[in-house]
Amino acid sequence: MDRLQTVAEVLAQSMVLAEYEDSIAATFDRVEPLADEMKTRGTTTWAAGKLRRDMGDTLLSLYRMVGRVEVGEKPEILWDHPDLEPLFVRLEREFEIRERKLALERKLELISRTVETQLELLQAKHSLRVEWYIVILIVVEILLTLYELFVRGG
Repeated sequence: MDRLQTVAEVLAQSMVLAEYEDSIAATFDRVEPLADEMKTRGTTTWAAGKLRRDMGDTLLSLYRMVGRVEVGEKPEILWDHPDLEPLFVRLEREFEIRERKLALERKLELISRTVETQLELLQAKHSLRVEWYIVILIVVEILLTLYELFVRGG
């Protein structure tokens, strides 16, 4: 029964990885045009809300994979039955659990970095716009002051 539970643990990790591989691939496909648009145009037309949702999706996937499912961690049964560790290690190798987890983590990091970069660019763009508004208001204030000095004072 313990051997069967060890096999089930590895199969469960493999299934979870398969689920996240599909999910991350879909997110990757959505974010790739963003990087392409940044390359060709130097900017993007994506809204900040959409970028934040993609960032949230990425973080949630990472949280679930690492926090809840504990992919890549030894199952608790190995603490009680250390003699099953060779079986676990062999199955983990056969199903490429560690390699798949690392590949997913790299993809998540890339998605996260891409979305963060775009959000930073959007924030910089908005900050620049606000700075221009301030400059325009200062110029208008100066013009009004000069108008008052020359028209009313003269």
